[in-house]
Amino acid sequence: MTRQPIFEQNKNCWKETQATYSSPLIDCANYYRALHSSICKAQKQIIIVGWDIDSRIRLLHGEEEERAEAPSQIGELIQWKAEQNPDIKIYLLRWDSSFAFFDQREMWALEVWQDKTPDNVHALLDDSIPMGGSQHQKIVIVDNEVVFSGGMDVALHRWDTREHKIDEPGRNGPDEQEYGPFHDVQLVSSGPLVKHFTELAHWRWNRIAEQPIETIPDAESATDKLPDCWPEGVKPCFTNAPCAIARTIPAMEDTELVQEVRNMLIDLIGQAEHFIYIENQFATREEIARAINERMKACPDLHVVIVSSYEPQGLFESEAYWASRITFKDIVEDGVDSSRIMMTYSSIRDQQGKTAYKRIHSKVMTIDNQYLVIGSSNLSNRSMTLDTEVDLIFHGDSEENQRCIEFIRNDLLAEHTGRKTDAVQPLIESESPVEALMDKQLAHGYVLTEIDDSEFTSASETNVFRSISDPEEPLGPAIPDLHGKFSAITNPRRRTIMIALGVLIVGLIAGALILISNTVPWLDGDRIQAFLEESRGTYFALPTVLLVYLVGGLLFFPVTVLSLAVAAIFGPIWGPIYGIVGALLSAGTTFLLGKLLGNAGLRKLGGPKVEAVDEKLKQSGIIGVAAIRMLPIAPFSLVNLVAGISSITVVQFLIGTFLGMFPQMIAKGLVGDSIMQIFKNPSTETVTYLVAGLVFWLAMIIGSQKIAKMYQARKLQTDAQSNEEDSEECIA
Repeated sequence: MTRQPIFEQNKNCWKETQATYSSPLIDCANYYRALHSSICKAQKQIIIVGWDIDSRIRLLHGEEEERAEAPSQIGELIQWKAEQNPDIKIYLLRWDSSFAFFDQREMWALEVWQDKTPDNVHALLDDSIPMGGSQHQKIVIVDNEVVFSGGMDVALHRWDTREHKIDEPGRNGPDEQEYGPFHDVQLVSSGPLVKHFTELAHWRWNRIAEQPIETIPDAESATDKLPDCWPEGVKPCFTNAPCAIARTIPAMEDTELVQEVRNMLIDLIGQAEHFIYIENQFATREEIARAINERMKACPDLHVVIVSSYEPQGLFESEAYWASRITFKDIVEDGVDSSRIMMTYSSIRDQQGKTAYKRIHSKVMTIDNQYLVIGSSNLSNRSMTLDTEVDLIFHGDSEENQRCIEFIRNDLLAEHTGRKTDAVQPLIESESPVEALMDKQLAHGYVLTEIDDSEFTSASETNVFRSISDPEEPLGPAIPDLHGKFSAITNPRRRTIMIALGVLIVGLIAGALILISNTVPWLDGDRIQAFLEESRGTYFALPTVLLVYLVGGLLFFPVTVLSLAVAAIFGPIWGPIYGIVGALLSAGTTFLLGKLLGNAGLRKLGGPKVEAVDEKLKQSGIIGVAAIRMLPIAPFSLVNLVAGISSITVVQFLIGTFLGMFPQMIAKGLVGDSIMQIFKNPSTETVTYLVAGLVFWLAMIIGSQKIAKMYQARKLQTDAQSNEEDSEECIA
């Protein structure tokens, strides 16, 4: 039986429209493959709006990646497409995320896109959301013909196949962190609905950009053939299906609060008669729980299955979402027969006893065979009020479209319970579908198990974590502008956060150095020289010099002062020898310290500009390090740290340091020894000796500069000739 749709524009939806063709793309392997195909087919325009757009993500894996003519990595693919077709315009709009997601995001995303793509690729970071909210819509529009929408981003730790194997080599992101099975759902659609998604994407872009998106004509909605940009291998499920687009938009400077998603979900639940199926990342919105509970009490034949994740990721998720899910579960089950509703997670245990829990990231709801929701909205407070969201809701107006809703629901349940898709419908049509689905699940395959969040946390009436992670209102107060209008404070920009972090780190280092200099009385030239003199003529001479260089390097003490002091005490022969050994020890130690800091995240903080310098340093190798050592352009220890953060090897670095510093050590040995001789026996001979040493030192610096410039010029000439030869080979 079909009913009139409940869609009501400006109440529970933004636009009531139609999808000429539409099909779900279940799990990221299928979505990324389809996205890659449509991008390759694009001719006019590509718009990507997302919570994240990570340039490092591979869209294809395995043999597909090897066979593909176009690059697999999304950053390289966009660059390839833009260079292949200079007339195409590509727009990338990513949320300028909060500090909480720094470890999950590409640090310098905007600079990466700007540096590695041509001028017909435009990238922006959207920071206009109120503090505490996120830009959570996930939309890709290709040539105004095809739109992808749903729960999936091109982001870290998303890719997985529908098999969700316990051990999957492909689940290893660009951060080299392995992750477990991951489930999500996206839609690919064409027809009249595309122009509305295009309008939404244009609004998002134009409200923050200096230059608006270039408008291209809407594609003709042909019903007899698929659009040119439709992804290869994807068979449409819906044909000419009525649908609606519902949004959440928080109150911002230029818009009022929009709660179409909230209103739509409550209205849909009120239509349910036999079976509600939900899979969602989070279930915390008590209003939704009460709506389900009230509908179940009003309809004794209504049954509900909810699928979500098992274990929380971190303290904030545990205390904000899992604690709230306990309350959600208590509300939906209150006064209802436990056989009619089940909140579950999907997991697998193989014959060897290995266990894996499927992470649910999708946002799906079916109401009988009448409605299907696939979107970006979680059943959380923030998705109903504070984040930007967009859901697509299909109405089963015909037997064909009702069968499509049933198939998608049954296919998802089959994946979670280890069954065949055609085996699910008889279970749902039984007198007790929840018990039937939970009963007789296959061993050693994926199974649904009832959620018990009390093993992770407990419900709490006053939860500070929930108020921060799942708020209904902005975290910051509204402030008035010059005209007296109140607007919410937005999240701080990524660049602002980075500058603040840089200032904080520099301040901490400076404070530590000042503290050390004020509390360590021996950290001055006179005391160091007295300390070294005590070791002269003993077996402890070299170890003492090494200790002074090591400590001095860690505390950024000037290496020139140390070298002159060592030369003055140990003479023009042993002084340079001891000095170069000590300098190499100090350089190697601070280099390794830089390597540790780089691996801990400083290289990521540095961004593409540092990568460019790193590449030049790596290419120049030993000669480059020697040239830097010859030229007094930066403090000794700072050069060591920066080199450690780079990709140059420690062996190359130490050899380059030796070649660059030893000639100067000889010059410093002459100067240091002559200074000592002047103090002992001031005469014309000793003064001449000092002047000669200074001249030799100056000559070493000038000569080093000329040698470095000659080397750089010769290398540039060699590289230019090599590029010309490569070009000739390409032409041939």
